[in-house]
Amino acid sequence: MSHPLSILRVDSSARQEGSVSRDLADLFIDQIAETRPVHVRTRDVSTGLPVVTADWVNANFTPEAERTNAQTSTLNGSDSLIDEIDQADLLVISLPIYNFGVPASLKLWIDQIARAGKTFRYTENGPVGLLSGKRAVILVASGGTKVGSEIDFATPYLRHVMGFIGITDVEILVADQLMMNGADKVEKTRTQVRTLAA
Repeated sequence: MSHPLSILRVDSSARQEGSVSRDLADLFIDQIAETRPVHVRTRDVSTGLPVVTADWVNANFTPEAERTNAQTSTLNGSDSLIDEIDQADLLVISLPIYNFGVPASLKLWIDQIARAGKTFRYTENGPVGLLSGKRAVILVASGGTKVGSEIDFATPYLRHVMGFIGITDVEILVADQLMMNGADKVEKTRTQVRTLAA
C-alpha cells in the first residue's frame, strides 16, 4: 500500500453549511481518496485565531534560546500552525472572497505562519521560502468578484503568500460571480475539481 498523502485542509468560510468553497474542498479530497490513501488534518480558521500583538512580535524577534517561558507560550499556537503545514504534502485551501479580498480569519492564519527563520529567511537576494516541496490547491468561490480581474485582491495575494513560504506549485480552481448563473458555474468548477484530483 502506498504511503498516505498528508493533506492539510484550511477552511475560512464563515458558513459551515451551504458554503461553495467548503463543498469544493470536500469534493476534491473525496476524489483523491478514491485513488490513494490520504491522511487529512483540518484547520478551520473561521472559528477564530489570535491577532498578532506587541507581545507576539517581541517574542518572535527574540532569539529562540533567549525567550522567556511566557514568550515561548505566546508563540506556541503559531508553532503548531506551522507544524501542520510542515507535515503536509498538500495544502487544500477553501477560499471565499469577501469584499474583494481574503476573509479576515484567513489573514490571521497567514500572520501566524509567515515567520522569519521558521517559514522563510532573508538573504542578500531577498526572502527565500523554507517550506518547499509541497503543493497547494486553492478552491475559490465569489459572489460578484471576477477572479483574475483588477478587483480580485484575494487570489494573487494568497498565491504570493504561498510562494513566500516556499510553496510554488499552486493550482487555483474558481467558481466566481455566483450571483450570476451560479449553478452552472459551480457545476463547471466541480468538473474541473474531479479532473484535477484524478
